[in-house]
Amino acid sequence: MLDIRSKLSDFYSLEQLAAKQTYLHKLHPIAKIIVTLVYIVCVVSFPRYNIHSLMPYIFYPLFVMAFADIPFSMILKRAMIALPFCLFAGISNILFDTGIYRIGTLSIGIGWISCIAILIRSLLSVCAILILVAITPFSYLMDGFRQLHTPNVLVLLFEMTYRYIAVLVEEASTMLTSYRLRYPGAKWPVIQDFGPFIGQLFIRSYQRAQRVYAAMQCRLYALGNKKPISLVWKKEDTIFVVVLTLLCVVFRMVDLTVLIGGMLC
Repeated sequence: MLDIRSKLSDFYSLEQLAAKQTYLHKLHPIAKIIVTLVYIVCVVSFPRYNIHSLMPYIFYPLFVMAFADIPFSMILKRAMIALPFCLFAGISNILFDTGIYRIGTLSIGIGWISCIAILIRSLLSVCAILILVAITPFSYLMDGFRQLHTPNVLVLLFEMTYRYIAVLVEEASTMLTSYRLRYPGAKWPVIQDFGPFIGQLFIRSYQRAQRVYAAMQCRLYALGNKKPISLVWKKEDTIFVVVLTLLCVVFRMVDLTVLIGGMLC
């Protein structure tokens, strides 16, 4: 039970970081959303075999984590969770893309290059999203998407899913404790009990979520009727968006690694 609840605490630890009061935390959420979107679009737009041109984009995660006082290990640990899913796509490139790329006397399979490029792009994109969550309070982030005219259904779906994960984990923790008391020595449900366990978990979570939502309605909560958070767009927000957006576009248009290599040779 303690293991499951500790995982829940780790899940919401990024939101706790968003409560800090650094310069980047105080920026308008729309400014941070725009920069993150531009950064991700530029990163994923590179050709499949281009690795060296992605190197300058490492500056953004390092810059934000340094100035926002975000632990590098925390972001990297959570970003690594997405890499196994991207690795499956990379493995298919290794198997079916059998060309050879030569660097001097060194020969490398093109499939390996595309696989590494996929992993780097995925890691940079996931880090950018995690950093956005770590420097923006969740309510401000959702309000920023609403002000950008994101469909309200999508915002509410993401908001409710994020909040009700705690309900799901609490019910799973309670059921797992009951199971261990009934079957001493069992750490997890056995295969024949796993199906009924998952079914009961979703039924109990749904019923608990219904009670929570009924309590919210008693406090005058209404879907789609939320008042926007009043935040003022400042000069610092404009500077942040213009400077970082221009850097991302310049890094996309100009291959700095080739340029620097030519200057050194």
